[in-house]
Formats: sequence, C-alpha cells, structure tokens
Amino acid sequence: MEYMKEPSTVSQGNILCCQCGIAIPPNPANMCVACLRTQVDITEGIPKQVIVHFCKQCGRYLQPPGTWIQCALESRELLTLCLKKIKASLSKVRLIEAGFVWTEPHSKRLKVKLTVQKEVINGAVLQQIFIIEYVVQSQMCDDCHRVEAKDFWKAVVQIRQKTLHKKTFYYLEQLILKHRLHQNTLRIKEIHDGLDFYYASKQHAQKMVDFLQCTVPCRSKSSQRLISHDIHSNTYNYKSTFSVEIVPVCKDNVVCLSSKLAQSLGNMSQICICLRITSAIHLIDPNTLQIAEVDGNTYWRHPFNSLFQPKQLEEFIVMDISKAHGRKQGAGAGMKSNKHTLAEAWVQKTSELNTNTQYFCRTHLGHLLNPGDLVLGFVMLYSASG
Repeated sequence: MEYMKEPSTVSQGNILCCQCGIAIPPNPANMCVACLRTQVDITEGIPKQVIVHFCKQCGRYLQPPGTWIQCALESRELLTLCLKKIKASLSKVRLIEAGFVWTEPHSKRLKVKLTVQKEVINGAVLQQIFIIEYVVQSQMCDDCHRVEAKDFWKAVVQIRQKTLHKKTFYYLEQLILKHRLHQNTLRIKEIHDGLDFYYASKQHAQKMVDFLQCTVPCRSKSSQRLISHDIHSNTYNYKSTFSVEIVPVCKDNVVCLSSKLAQSLGNMSQICICLRITSAIHLIDPNTLQIAEVDGNTYWRHPFNSLFQPKQLEEFIVMDISKAHGRKQGAGAGMKSNKHTLAEAWVQKTSELNTNTQYFCRTHLGHLLNPGDLVLGFVMLYSASG
C-alpha cells in the first residue's frame, strides 16, 4: 500500500538584522532599511541648497550658461531648469520622481521634492526622498541691462500718422499686440504724432517695418548714422532710423479724390467715405454704392485728405427714409457694394427740432437706418459756378 504525500508549501523565513537584530525579510545587505540608511546616504554629493537667478524687469530665469527663459511658478519648464542645475550630481543616482513643494510666491524660495534610488551594499537597492531648496536671487539680464543703459539701441522705427483722430493707429496697435511684435523692443516712446520703437538690432526693426507695410497703407524711408569706427578691426557701429508714415485717412472719414484718381477708379464720384483701413483704403460712394480700393503707392501718387474732422460731426434725427428701388445709381463703371443699401432720407438737426429746417440726402446705410434713429453727419454746401 502506498501513501500519497501532500505537497509541502515553501514559505520564506525572516532573518535578523545584523545591526539591530529585528526580524526582516532577507536582502543582500542583511540589514533593515533604518540601519542601511545609517550606513549609506545615497544623497551624499547632491546639494541641498542651490541658487537660481531671476530678472525682475522681464520675469525670466537664467538657464546656464547664458540663456534667459520665461517660466511660470511650479511649471514644467521651471522644474526642468531646477533639475539642470544639479544634473551632474544626479548622475550617480537614479531619479524616480520630482515635483514642487508649495512655497509662498514672495518668499524667494523654490522647493523641489526628489525621489532617488541607488544600488548600495551587496546589490541592495535603496530609495530615498529628500527636498532641495532653491534660493532665488535677483540679477538683471543682458536685455534689461541694455534698456537701463540708455542710448544703447541700434535701430528705431518712428511711426507717424498726421491726423487728429488716429483710428488707424489704434487698429495697428491691436495687431502689434496680437502678433507680439513688441517683445523685441527695448522701449516704446510715445510722442505727438505717433510712437517710437527702439531695438537692439537692425533686423528686428526691419521686421517691424515689413509688418507695417503689409498691414496698413504707408510709406517708409531709412537712414543710418555712424557712431564709432575701429580702424584696427575695420568694424563700424551704426544707428539706423526707419521713418514710417501712415496715410492720414481713418475709418468713416469723408474724403475728396482728385479728378484723375476718381476717373482711374471707374469714374467714381470724387466725394467718398472711407469704409475701413487694411492694407489698402476702402472707399464707397454713398450716392451710388460704388466701391474701390486705394493702396499705399496709389495714394502717395494722388494724395487726398479728409474733408471733415470727427469733432465737426453734428447729430441728426432721421425723419423719413425710403429705399431707392429701381432708380439710377450713378454712371460709375466700378463695382457696387452688396453689403449696403442705397436709400433717400429726410433728416433734421437735433439742435433745430423747433424749426422746420430739414435736409434731404442719399445714404448707403439704408439697411440700418429707420425713422427716429439718431445719426452723426456733416452739412456740405455746394456752390455752382458759371
């Protein structure tokens, strides 16, 4: 008769720590974690306090050897910069995890918690968590130092528009902010007719001029002045000036075209309204709805100015308005606007409501105006000569 033996389960036993004698699972060092840490410090050689440099003027941190980068607090970019400061020390251990420990934003301190591993006695792997404190010290970057050292600029872009109400200038300002073309400037100075943009290099100034020429109708000219000359190395130091003049016409201005220009635009009426300003001047004839575009080169060959200034606008009330259906819309051969409606209206000045004086006019805003609406307009008097 044979007896069947049940298989025996093999269980791992504990050993005693060679230092303190407590029971622990077997490991290559035959020591508990507490005793192993007293014998070996895997963070030895890793600095516990590091200095990082921060520029107050532009809010950038110094990334050695000489690069300044923009980083938000507790961002991934700032964590990368902090770890690069101790990259050589971390080469002896294995980095497992890294993260920021919250500190007061104004404390000038950054704390990073690191988790590292390292193989120690007899192949045992020890893991340890510790905190490195980064002391933020103020240091002015080279770009900000150049701003503080006045007259260091190498190029200036002078933007001018000779009008009382600079609607085009405000539109251009929003485009500059949208495309971040102001970031390379050393400083921006406001003067009577416009702005001056100062740059540390001529290339940045030329980039701004190219942007202006593609955005608004303008003309530009450049000049340079010799500052210094080294006869030994044959090097020259120049300061460049770019003068940009924007056309003195803004949105909603009433303009008078020359007879030659009006004829070239398809026999358009000489009295027009500026609809908007882009890379060209968009005009509309309020009597015929004929539209045309005048680019910068054409404008400077046949210049024209505004007939009225915004301060001369008067308030009118629409007494009656009717669309001009089936009526002759002018002899012009140009394109007609599909976004506007030609209408005939009777209007009266709000300052003359107690009189019977009314004005008859044609308007391109027939799709917007209704009786009782308040509008702003000009009174133009025509004189017939023999």
